[in-house]
Amino acid sequence: MNRRWILFLLTLLLVSGIAAISALVLNEMQPGKRQIASGKALIGGPFTLTDHTGRRVSEKDFAGRFMLVFFGYTNCPDVCPAELQVISAALDRLGDRARNVTPVFITLDPERDTVERMADFVSNFHERLIGLTGSAGEIRAAAKVFRVFYAKAKNGASSAEYLMDHSSFVFLMSPKGEYLAHFSYGTGVGTMADGIASFL
Repeated sequence: MNRRWILFLLTLLLVSGIAAISALVLNEMQPGKRQIASGKALIGGPFTLTDHTGRRVSEKDFAGRFMLVFFGYTNCPDVCPAELQVISAALDRLGDRARNVTPVFITLDPERDTVERMADFVSNFHERLIGLTGSAGEIRAAAKVFRVFYAKAKNGASSAEYLMDHSSFVFLMSPKGEYLAHFSYGTGVGTMADGIASFL
């Protein structure tokens, strides 16, 4: 076998390997695909924030309950309200099976999302939805333990007019506060409901 033939075969194997890996990665990144932990993921941890009633809470206040955690902000024009609608509909679909699941909405915009603003906003969604806000440092710490990206993006001439760029995952946490799974933006109501149910 000459050298040119060997190089051809090696190139063919390399290209095939790259194609197989790419297909696997793309499959895992499909919108709506539920991601399940295969090991202990470093998502979630200690936080101290203020709920939409003005009460100070920490992760310990949710011990013994599943949590569906979503980070966003009340001025979000589309993604956040859409995702909270899906969460609400998924919990409604599960009915009594979801009575031990608490949906939690954590703002990434504490500058504008006061306790009063959060209270008004969460009232538009599921009756058990808890809105959490806090100081800029407290929000930063909470986002860090959940590995959530966010950044202010200017939107207009005024410094008061801005949007927030942020990752959009819904995290399902166990009654022990451990990561179980996450749902990417675009996950349908049925898929989310079935995914939650698989852990109940």
